[in-house]
Amino acid sequence: MTSWSSLIMPNDDQFVNRKRGIAHPPRSVARCRHRPARARLCLVRPVAQLLNDMLDAGVITNYALFGAIAQMRYTAPVATIDADVLIAVPSPHRLDLLAPIYRYCRERGFESEGETIRVGAWPVQFVPTFNPLTTEALERADVADFEGTPLRVVSADYLTVIALRTGCAKDFARILALLEPTHVAREQIAPLAGRFGLEPAWTRFEERFLRG
Repeated sequence: MTSWSSLIMPNDDQFVNRKRGIAHPPRSVARCRHRPARARLCLVRPVAQLLNDMLDAGVITNYALFGAIAQMRYTAPVATIDADVLIAVPSPHRLDLLAPIYRYCRERGFESEGETIRVGAWPVQFVPTFNPLTTEALERADVADFEGTPLRVVSADYLTVIALRTGCAKDFARILALLEPTHVAREQIAPLAGRFGLEPAWTRFEERFLRG
């Protein structure tokens, strides 16, 4: 288990309270702007605690942060207004797949905001695994130590290949950031991308951004 000491907090400049229509951050984020960087780390702790509690209760069978919030484990902080969580559930074929999650959160005082659940300062989006790549990324996620609380995070190589599959401009920027030294080596990406039919996409990315 490795320590996660990156600064993690919602992007308060872009935050909009969806429920009230107020274009400013909640009090917890506003207070956090005036705290030392280490104190700001507490903002993600309620998310980690909720996820671990859900795992212990059997509401989910696995989880891992992914997307922008997971990227911040490996790179400099990036703008994001929510926390994306990849999950596996006990009954993956039921139609109301997320109903037990929403019910569990509601019973513990966490309110829904559209498709997200408000957990402290973070709107949390629960995303069931949706293809073999995300399933394997979840199974092989790293376990980080978040000031004594375990927190599962998709590893840098799988974040890179997931972004490659999505293929938007922001995903290309994520790949370039993750390819910085010490994060993930280019040599790791080609075989992983190839196993999921993404070798042509990786070749195109290399030709466009990494050569010449």
